[in-house]
Amino acid sequence: MSRWVVPTGRSVRISLSAGLDAVGFHTVGSREDRALLGLPEADHVCFVLVDGLGYHNLNSRSGHARTLRAWESLEPMTTVAPSTTAAAITALGTGREPGETAMTSYALRSPATGKNFSLIKWEGSGLDPLMWQTCPTLFEELLAQQAESCVLIQPREFIASGLTQCALRGARAIPANTTNDRVDAAASALHRGAKAAYLYWGELDHTGHSKGWMSEDWVEDLEELDAAMAELARRVPRGTLIILTADHGMIDVTRRFDVAEEPQLACEVELVSGEERAAHLYTEHATAVAERWQEFFGADALIYTKAEIATNGLMGPLADRTKETMGDVLVFVGGTDAVIDSRQRRPNQSFMVGVHGSLTEQEMRIPLLVEVA
Repeated sequence: MSRWVVPTGRSVRISLSAGLDAVGFHTVGSREDRALLGLPEADHVCFVLVDGLGYHNLNSRSGHARTLRAWESLEPMTTVAPSTTAAAITALGTGREPGETAMTSYALRSPATGKNFSLIKWEGSGLDPLMWQTCPTLFEELLAQQAESCVLIQPREFIASGLTQCALRGARAIPANTTNDRVDAAASALHRGAKAAYLYWGELDHTGHSKGWMSEDWVEDLEELDAAMAELARRVPRGTLIILTADHGMIDVTRRFDVAEEPQLACEVELVSGEERAAHLYTEHATAVAERWQEFFGADALIYTKAEIATNGLMGPLADRTKETMGDVLVFVGGTDAVIDSRQRRPNQSFMVGVHGSLTEQEMRIPLLVEVA
C-alpha cells in the first residue's frame, strides 16, 4: 500500500523566496521562509532546480553523486499537489499554491477549445498564459534594481515558453543549452554583478520519462549533474550560497489502466486530462464518477471531487480560474500504476517509463542541498 504525503510548510513553494531573502531580496513572508529552511545570509545565491530529482531517487543512487553527497543535506521538503513541473515551478516562482495560480496539472481542458492542452507548452490552447496565471512572480515583487540583478539560466526554447511566463517572468533570461554553457552562464553572471541566479537542469527528468529513473542512462545523467555542480562551486564567487532542490520525484510504471477498456471508469466521463499519475476527470456527475473510480481502485488511489479539493486544502485556496478549469474529479494513483485513455493517444505513441504527479512518498519528497562556495 502506498505511503501518501501531503504538502507541508517546508514546501518547494518557499524555497526560491528563501534563497532570494538570503541576499537581501525580501518578498512577502520571505524572512519567515528563510528561517524555516535555515538558510544563511550570503552575497550571492545560485538556485539550482533539478527537474525530477526526488529525495528518494537521489538517495537510492547517491553513490554516483560524490559532490552532492558532500554538500549539506537539510531536512527534505515536499513538493506541491500534484507533484508535477508546471504546478511546482509556478509555486516556486510565485510563492503560491497551485490552487491560487490555476497551474493544477501538466494538462487541462482548454476553455477555448474544449480539448486538452499542455501547461508547459501551451500550443494550440487558444489561451494567453499571462491571462491564465495572474499572480505576481517573486521577481515582479522585487524592486526594479533587484529584479535586474536576478538571472534565469535555461535552454533557449524555454526562455519565452508559457510556463516561464507563468512562473518566472520578471528576471533577465540567459539561454544556455549545454552543461558547460549553463555552468559558465551562472558563474559569469554572478561575477559580473548579478546577485541571484536561477539555474534549471532538465536532463534527469527527460531521461527518467524515456528510460526510467532506474536505468543506467539516468545514472549517467546524475553523474553529469554531479560533476557540473562541482565545477559550479569552483567557479562562482567566493561565499556564494548554492541551493539545490527539485520539483518532484519519479516512479517507474509497472501497470497501466486504460479508461477506454474499463466501462466502470469510462462511464459518464467526458474527458480525461491531467497526467498518468494524477488524472483530471471532466464530468457532470462528479460524485457518482468518484465513487465508481474509488470502488475500482480501492486503497490504491486517492480520489477527490473538486468540491472536496476546495475544502481539504490539498492545493491551497482555489481561485475562480482554478475552479473553472480543473477537473471535476481528481485521481491520484498509488503504487507503480498509471491511468491512460487510449482514445486520446496517437497511433503507435510510446509510453513514458518514468512518471510522476501523485502523492506518494517517492514523488512528493524532494531534496534540499546547500553549499557555500
